[in-house]
Amino acid sequence: MDALDRSILSVLQKTGDISMAQLSEKVGLSLSACHRRVKLLESSGKISNYEARLNRKAIGLALQVFIEVKLYSQQTESIVAFEAAIKDMPEVLECHLISGEFDYLMRLAVRDTEAYEDLYRNRLSLIPSVSQMKTLISLSTVKEFGGYYLG
Repeated sequence: MDALDRSILSVLQKTGDISMAQLSEKVGLSLSACHRRVKLLESSGKISNYEARLNRKAIGLALQVFIEVKLYSQQTESIVAFEAAIKDMPEVLECHLISGEFDYLMRLAVRDTEAYEDLYRNRLSLIPSVSQMKTLISLSTVKEFGGYYLG
């Protein structure tokens, strides 16, 4: 991956709906060369997909919650059971296996505290492999993910 590839990726992750003509102009390549590079970046897996980034609050998901999760055991059965349960919850935006005191860190988006309480009581707390959950409510977002730094 060279400087032109990094430039293409930087532009695309900020403006995924840019036309190929506009992209080629921004990065200083001919239209055909730019198109060829984008296709190579896609086929090599560096670009996995294109999607619209939605405004969470504008679509009614006012509350962002982080949850630290500790399992009873780190045995394969517990891990598999937890991960399978989480994959079926659309409110869970991200779930990371982490090191430290807790086993997982999750990020969720829900309408409000009532919706979170319902999720907590009726789904999260029923996952049998979970021994402890620590909820952190986001008061505001200082910096949101806007793409990877490609130096």
